[in-house]
Amino acid sequence: MTPDEIEELKQLVEFLKDNGIGEFDFERADTKIRIKFGQGAPAVALPAALPWVPSVAAAAAISQAPAAAPAPAAEADDEKNLHIVKSPIVGTFYESSSPGSPAFVKVGDEVENGQVLCIVEAMKLMNEIESDGAGEVVKRLVTNGQPVEYGQPLFALRLR
Repeated sequence: MTPDEIEELKQLVEFLKDNGIGEFDFERADTKIRIKFGQGAPAVALPAALPWVPSVAAAAAISQAPAAAPAPAAEADDEKNLHIVKSPIVGTFYESSSPGSPAFVKVGDEVENGQVLCIVEAMKLMNEIESDGAGEVVKRLVTNGQPVEYGQPLFALRLR
């Protein structure tokens, strides 16, 4: 990318943030851009053209997850006390060692420190992801076969 294109991209990101747009796809010739922020406000339509991104209205697909209803205070406090197990690598999440096998853990299971929770496949290597705490599995935050990023939350545990 040229310095001008990088500047245009920075302006686009600021525009998206300022207008509460959570997801943006753009494709032009040999350039493809996908920007996705955390959950935010409802979808916002872009103007017919933005001066720094030619024909963006025709090439953009904008979507936004609906805003979640505010959680009760007790539930919010409970969520703050959960321990999040994050992916240490980029790869594909698998809940079991092979298709048809039972999942390593499911919601409601008690796990020990060092217990295998899942597998993340990276470059044809199956990496066992172990719990870094002992407690109850409260949530599984990804689906089987889903690509995961470094640091992405996989499980929420209520530690003992």
